[in-house]
Amino acid sequence: MTPLLFGAFEIVILVYSVVLHELAHGYAARAMGDDTAERMGRLTLNPFAHLDWFGSLVLPLLTWILGGFMFGYAKPVPYDPSKLNDRRWGPAKVGLAGPTMNLAIALVFTAVFRLSGTALNTTAAMLVVYIISINVVLALFNLLPIPPLDGHWLLFALLPRGAYYMRAQLYRYQWFLVILAVFVIFPLLLPLVSAILRLLTGTSIF
Repeated sequence: MTPLLFGAFEIVILVYSVVLHELAHGYAARAMGDDTAERMGRLTLNPFAHLDWFGSLVLPLLTWILGGFMFGYAKPVPYDPSKLNDRRWGPAKVGLAGPTMNLAIALVFTAVFRLSGTALNTTAAMLVVYIISINVVLALFNLLPIPPLDGHWLLFALLPRGAYYMRAQLYRYQWFLVILAVFVIFPLLLPLVSAILRLLTGTSIF
């Protein structure tokens, strides 16, 4: 397989990993009483319904050029927290559904990798390891407790109800925090990602 074709497969893997991540949010919200995503046509595997011009195109290119890795995200699936039947923990449950989906994907393909033995050729094995890697990265990164990342919903659920100023400040500077997370915090997470990959597959691409 040529490097160009392999790169195309990497992009497809990244796109569908973030699409499944967002679908998990939508289905979790629907399970708790909110059908906003379904009514807006976002509970679909069609990637064009989820792609974000910055997160799905610009950011992957920037991270590849500036950091040597590929990272991105899709448009968040819309939902209405006021419609959830669990007002206190519902937003946190919806938020954590995305990283949980990525971890589930990583574990499924870990089983494929471990059980296949020598049945996979080198290229197929590399693609499977990449699927595991990108999903571990997406899960860990999205658990960071800053908006708009999924981890901030758990943080807000744990904060006292009167912590309005802190919430407002986090939202005010959210895009600065995301850039900081991508280019400063994320590289610091790579040793942890590498350790998890070695535990799962016995190898690491980082």
